[in-house]
Amino acid sequence: MAKPGYRLALVATLLAVVVVLLGAYTRLTHAGLGCPDWPGCYGFLSVPMSEDKQSLAALRFPDAPLEVHKGWNEMVHRYFAGALGLVILGLAVQAIRHRAQPGQPLKLPLLLLLVVIAQAAFGMWTVTLQLWPQVVTAHLLGGFTTLSLLFLLTLRLSGRQPKIPSVPGSLRTFALIGMIAVIFQVALGGWVSSNYAAVACTDFPTCHGQWWPQMDFANAFNLTHHDIGPNYLGGMLYGEARTAIHLTHRLGALSVTLILLALAWQLWRHGLARLAGLLVAALALQIGLGISNVLLNLPLVVAVAHNGGGALLLLVTVLINHRLHLSRGVAVARDPAPQALLNPNTTGRLDLPRA
Repeated sequence: MAKPGYRLALVATLLAVVVVLLGAYTRLTHAGLGCPDWPGCYGFLSVPMSEDKQSLAALRFPDAPLEVHKGWNEMVHRYFAGALGLVILGLAVQAIRHRAQPGQPLKLPLLLLLVVIAQAAFGMWTVTLQLWPQVVTAHLLGGFTTLSLLFLLTLRLSGRQPKIPSVPGSLRTFALIGMIAVIFQVALGGWVSSNYAAVACTDFPTCHGQWWPQMDFANAFNLTHHDIGPNYLGGMLYGEARTAIHLTHRLGALSVTLILLALAWQLWRHGLARLAGLLVAALALQIGLGISNVLLNLPLVVAVAHNGGGALLLLVTVLINHRLHLSRGVAVARDPAPQALLNPNTTGRLDLPRA
């Protein structure tokens, strides 16, 4: 049976999906600085719409002219993120109230609360540090972390114990490696987005008509040389550095594909065909969306869907790791303890029943 908080965790997970997609939409519509302050917008709780409020906004932020549609993009994202934070707070309170019940997660909801507080801070720094790429990427990773932990909490609270065959420990290790590979690829995707390198290569599978174009990796991945203070809207790196970021993301996608295909094969071999099929389907969708982004010159719908596809692929790897973790418990339960067959009064002698 489902444990207390299951429905609330499910709602929070769905809400986190919306927040992740809205975050992507905000970045892709260049609305990250649609409101130059935080948590309000030009000093108001919502985007100033009347002439008096807009005049006051112009006086408060003369260097940041108001663009109403960008302001709303940013504020809608903040509203949903704030609602998610309140729901996670409710999950933490409920976990504390029911902490005495067997199998009730407590550490995970409290960890989620800390993560969402950190996310709020990164959301603020994203604005106050003017879209500094390091902070933007960390904020994206925080959103994916929040979504993944909420999904894991939902799985744990669901009370469902699917029948999982016993699998070797090596498969569980392989599944963990696959999830870590996806996380690194998400981080690379965030770095591509925060440095506006998504269209650094406009052809596929080559880049600028070459398999290995001229690139500047030193500046592309130097996390320390960027000064805090400039407005990073549109990015600060030149073409060769952005090409290096873009091509690294492609190579990362190739590596992740090989790892996940091998994982899917191992899952199928061990009788987990549904998990294998789900993994391959999510991977194929994400590859297709990534290629479409390049060939179609980053259409907004496809670009947002690509972010959603990355989240889906990560959630599938979380599901696989969770299921394989359950299989370890099944294996232990099915394996009778050899010590029970030993006579406690002897050393190593089997106490066989007498006829």
